[in-house]
Amino acid sequence: MFVHAINRSGRLLRCLAAVGLVMGATTAAAVTLPGAAHAADFAPANSATIHPGVMLQSPQGQCTANFVFRAGGKVLIGQAAHCTGTGNDSETDGCTSKSAPLGTKIKIQGASEPGKLVYNSWLTMQERGEKNKDLCAYNDFALVEIDSADEDRVNPSVPAFGGPTGLHRGAVGAGATVYSYQNSSLRQGTPLASPKQGVNLSDSGGGREHEVATVSPGVPGDSGSGFLDSSGRAFGLLSTLNLEPAPGTNGVADLASALDYANSNGDLGKVSLVNGTQAFHGGGLL
Repeated sequence: MFVHAINRSGRLLRCLAAVGLVMGATTAAAVTLPGAAHAADFAPANSATIHPGVMLQSPQGQCTANFVFRAGGKVLIGQAAHCTGTGNDSETDGCTSKSAPLGTKIKIQGASEPGKLVYNSWLTMQERGEKNKDLCAYNDFALVEIDSADEDRVNPSVPAFGGPTGLHRGAVGAGATVYSYQNSSLRQGTPLASPKQGVNLSDSGGGREHEVATVSPGVPGDSGSGFLDSSGRAFGLLSTLNLEPAPGTNGVADLASALDYANSNGDLGKVSLVNGTQAFHGGGLL
């Protein structure tokens, strides 16, 4: 297991939630994007082996996939940028932290062939020489291209909850209900422990981060897990385990901001979130 920690201006000690080489073990308007799912385009949700929440393993460790995306003719699955971090435990600033290069092979749970890292916000920010502190701290997003041999194994629906129903933009708001499906190998494949419900505690970093509390909190290996709002819209991905100011909470990187940056600065063309083929049905866990 690798745990990254940093004290940011004395106010927050953050632990990046990634686990080492253990595989198998205020309301905003919805935005409808190109790539809205049609059931006929994907494997049935009840038999698809690649979907939000599957485990992703790079040479650096195991993380959890968030959502399915499209860019041109490619089918992509999202993870956290830090999941391919190669630096030491003190390197958490995305504008200076080291990462494995684009093209790195990523093993995807349920796939017959490895995927390929095709976008990493850390690498892109470093190439552009970014200096904005909030951007460097909270832009934690990467994309893995699914091999064409496995595209017929994919469904974009989130297990247990359905959706996503679109992309959430703007503040989530304190006290808002949130949902997540997480899949750390530390849970040893126990499916009942993966669905999470909780609340958003605050929005910070110029809207680039949301602090959430779920029952139970994300643990190492849950990095990258997607988060849905109370309407099933995708709003973020798990980036950190927080020790302060509220131990046991998670820092969630804002997905809309991360996608905007990728589309403005990446080389994939227009990247679009793919909506789920299954209706959203959150609630009932608490």
